[in-house]
Amino acid sequence: MGTNPVTWLGSPVFPKAARAALADTQLRRNLRKATHTIRDKRSKAVAELPDWEELRQAGEAIKDDVLSNLDTYLERIEAAVTARGGVVHWARDAREANEIVLRLAREAGTDEVVKVKSMATAEIGLNEALEAGGIRAVETDLAELIVQLGHDRPSHILVPAIHRNRAEIREIFRREMAEKPASDEPRDLAEAARRHLRRKFLSARVAVSGANFGVADTGSIVVVESEGNGRMCLTLPEVLITVMGIEKLVPSWQDLEVFLQLLPRSSTAERMNPYTSVWTGVTPGDGPQQFHLVLLDNGRTDALADQVGRQALRCIRCSACLNVCPVYERTGGQAYGSVYPGPIGAILSPQLVNDMHDKQAASLPYASSLCGACYEVCPVRINIPEVLVHLRAEAVEAKGRTPESVGMAALSWIFADARRYENAQKVGSLARHLAPSGRISSLPWPGSKWTSARDVPAPPAESFRMWWRRNRG
Repeated sequence: MGTNPVTWLGSPVFPKAARAALADTQLRRNLRKATHTIRDKRSKAVAELPDWEELRQAGEAIKDDVLSNLDTYLERIEAAVTARGGVVHWARDAREANEIVLRLAREAGTDEVVKVKSMATAEIGLNEALEAGGIRAVETDLAELIVQLGHDRPSHILVPAIHRNRAEIREIFRREMAEKPASDEPRDLAEAARRHLRRKFLSARVAVSGANFGVADTGSIVVVESEGNGRMCLTLPEVLITVMGIEKLVPSWQDLEVFLQLLPRSSTAERMNPYTSVWTGVTPGDGPQQFHLVLLDNGRTDALADQVGRQALRCIRCSACLNVCPVYERTGGQAYGSVYPGPIGAILSPQLVNDMHDKQAASLPYASSLCGACYEVCPVRINIPEVLVHLRAEAVEAKGRTPESVGMAALSWIFADARRYENAQKVGSLARHLAPSGRISSLPWPGSKWTSARDVPAPPAESFRMWWRRNRG
């Protein structure tokens, strides 16, 4: 998690990157254009289905069934994968998962692996762990490649390079690629990436993927994508290693059908994904001849124990909540200091960290206006505002007695009595003399914790109660 906290949206801390993002006008233009384009297209795609709400309810019910019976479904997929020639590994945390993948890559005798876009591998820091072990990981998703070559960090679940425009991408490619793009036109940028990656695909012996879904009944793993690069990784190398969060299961192919309707419309505003790849174990003579499935916990069972917070594990990583969030639109994903940005990151990351004494984790539930737009678009009906409030309460409880809690107790005492409330208003109105311009930019401590990030409107000379008594009393 990140460091360097500052006051943000009433929370005790939030990454310094948030203020930097607010000051970066180019970043904000990039984000606004991209998020508005995606969400407008999504609205049209969703409107085509008269049973969209029924599909959302079905997705919610299937996910809740999986979470309630996760032990059974995990044993089922392990048996199915093993019966079809695959090998299942269990990883309690990021360290174990990274050690497993590193060991398997070394056993294959390679110093380079190609990767399918994967949030789970980003979550555990796999690329960094492989590099420390002498193995280079090559991102093959175009947006992830842009981020990797730019020595940058992702800022969106679906479109990691959403904060970059075409001119910036061209400069990254010119600096990092042997064959330079002819221009910043999308066609030329894609062609440059294609030439760069094709050599990697043809020489790779090991590929690493994530998983959108795992079908418990058959042991099938499903990856959906828009470019086809992932399919090159899933078919050409000799060894395929999949890192999958334990919550990604669906019971059967019939259940998978629901999500293959929900996910593309919610994420890319498409009726179906251009590339939906499914593999089941090992097929002799065709495709990878070794398949390893790493089942990742990394805080998920802790989240499962929280009756309110566990609904975050329904998430199918569509990113619809990011595209409607007013906070995300203004700060971008990097400001969250987490692999999972936006509203879903604000409720998922703190639970995976499972430490409300961690200042960064504790701050994330405050990165929201609680407008509820994220709940309205979520394809599996995660009540994100409910979980945000729940996690805020946990963060307050974990802090114990603080100046903030003392201040809130004092306000509670004032608000509990009408006379005390009116007297406080009269005293507070004197603060207007500190701000002839109508805005207070600097207050003494503890008010400075607020004004370090924003101004405070000066109180009016007359409160509403005083006005009412004078005019209507």
